[in-house]
Amino acid sequence: MRDWPWYSYIIVAALIFGLFYFFYYKPQNEELQSIREERIKTEAEVAELRKKKEELDAIEAELETLNVKLRELETIIPQEEEIDVILSRIQQLAFDSRLSIDSFIPKSLVEQEFYAEKPINIEITGNYHNLAIFFNRLSNFSRLFIIENFTIKAAREQTDTNTITAATTAKTFIFRKDEPAEGETAQPARKRP
Repeated sequence: MRDWPWYSYIIVAALIFGLFYFFYYKPQNEELQSIREERIKTEAEVAELRKKKEELDAIEAELETLNVKLRELETIIPQEEEIDVILSRIQQLAFDSRLSIDSFIPKSLVEQEFYAEKPINIEITGNYHNLAIFFNRLSNFSRLFIIENFTIKAAREQTDTNTITAATTAKTFIFRKDEPAEGETAQPARKRP
């Protein structure tokens, strides 16, 4: 080896370096590059999943808000008739307002597109001031009421507490589920050509 010319040392060194490069460094570098690409891909997937989780959290929060709103609306317009509850509440409101209910006549449901109206004919005896208190309390009632056909007459036999008789139709509302009404059948969906 001592007899070799100087450029042979360079060739041997280049050959050793080439073997090192092709058999050790290049495969290690390719594996490292593959790991980097996999890491970048995984980080992108994690970022996408985080974004979707934030969207899901926002949707869940909105859903909870809508459920709270639905529960509030169901107290205003419930899905079932509650005439006994309405009667007891109206009687309590009238009693608290120092009025007496002479008649309370629920009528049949009037079907609408998404809801049904439940008219209730009510006759009340008392004085004008207490009647105003009653209607004010009725307006703060959790159920939705509309007062129609309102008439006031002087009482035939007047006392200090009974000076007027009022007759009205109070309408409350019931939310209808999407069910076909009697006599209607559900139509199958048409196929588009």
